[in-house]
Amino acid sequence: MVRLTEDEQRMLDGGNGKFKQKAMEFVVRYANVLGAEELCEVSRATLFIGAQRYLDCYSAGEDYRKIFSEFYLSSDEVLELGQIAENCDAQTCGAACDLEDFEKTRVSPGHHKKNASFLGETLKMGISIVDSCTPYYVGWVPLMGERFVSTESSNVTVSNTVFGAYGNADGVEAAVCAAITGRTPKWGMHLKENRFGTCLFSIDFEVDSLLEWDVLGFTLGRLLPKNEVPVLTGRLSRPDIHKLRQLCSSISVTSAAEICHIVGLTPEAQTLEMALGHKKPKYEINVTKAEFDKSFAMLCDEGRGAVDFVSIGCPHLSLWELKQIAKHLEGRKVSPSAELQIWTDYATKEMAAVNGYAKTIEASGAYLLTGSCPVLIKESHKNAFAMVMHGAKQAWSIRHQSKVPVYYGSIGQCIDAAVNGKWEGRL
Repeated sequence: MVRLTEDEQRMLDGGNGKFKQKAMEFVVRYANVLGAEELCEVSRATLFIGAQRYLDCYSAGEDYRKIFSEFYLSSDEVLELGQIAENCDAQTCGAACDLEDFEKTRVSPGHHKKNASFLGETLKMGISIVDSCTPYYVGWVPLMGERFVSTESSNVTVSNTVFGAYGNADGVEAAVCAAITGRTPKWGMHLKENRFGTCLFSIDFEVDSLLEWDVLGFTLGRLLPKNEVPVLTGRLSRPDIHKLRQLCSSISVTSAAEICHIVGLTPEAQTLEMALGHKKPKYEINVTKAEFDKSFAMLCDEGRGAVDFVSIGCPHLSLWELKQIAKHLEGRKVSPSAELQIWTDYATKEMAAVNGYAKTIEASGAYLLTGSCPVLIKESHKNAFAMVMHGAKQAWSIRHQSKVPVYYGSIGQCIDAAVNGKWEGRL
């Protein structure tokens, strides 16, 4: 049984109100199932909350207090919604739809209104509405050793790998209850001994571009033995945050990895010995160009031809990337037979507007959208006959929602496909 502090026991006994009590009951049950000996305090959270599709099982117009109580708190009793933990900086993760524009993504007005209503209740609980799967671009940056919860798999891996923060890929309900209580089970990546690398990957080919780092992550996840922690060495250019974002996003698609030590870059992997905890790795895997090419073939269908749906921004794009996209689109027009969706978060879109990037992008006929993506908004692409995707996570996930060809390429290739209305084939 998990050991509780006096404050935690008081919360469990109802001393902080029924709302926090039910959330703490969930956290304690979770901890006991995991075999965690104690809880730890979390100071940062991103939550997959709002009118998400998994809540469609509830009737239209049903009281959100009932929905929240049953789904997030596992409570048969309908509770008044209270406040999240005072010291937990919590915000919304990827959303059910763009807050401002539902027509461009073919979301019904009713669903859009329901999402706004749910998020309004979320805001009252003290959860900021940000709707980003890359929260580190807009100020959500957990420092080394800081404990967090997040429902976005890529953000979990980025936060552990790049920032040296401590957190697990918890479920939606567990993350919400952690934010309410400010506590989560101390297990997994919250324990230093579980963070050391156990599988050493050596890369024997050049990896430099954003797409190459993306495909590399997908490849590492494919090859990673179950329940092992990857360590990465080899012929790698020094990546920026965008390349690391893609690596962490795609390794989370093909594996359960929550951290990927990059020797000389990850805070806990300044040396190989440090990454491995001064032990020998259990596995040593040489990643070849042939394995990389196999991954690329899994992500991008063969052939060329007309396309009508192109999406860029998985995970959500940075301001610098929107600047590059604006340069690429300046003076050009998206084909009348194609649609180009570009995804970021609300704060970054506002900065893009101030700098003129949004105007240039939208003048081309592209849609600059926020807070979500086609994987979450299935209506956006349901009538497409051929799609082009940026981001291995998006390309891999969306092919399981559709039977049409899915092509995968760089941001430049995606833009060219949208402008020309056709995919020219793999590089």
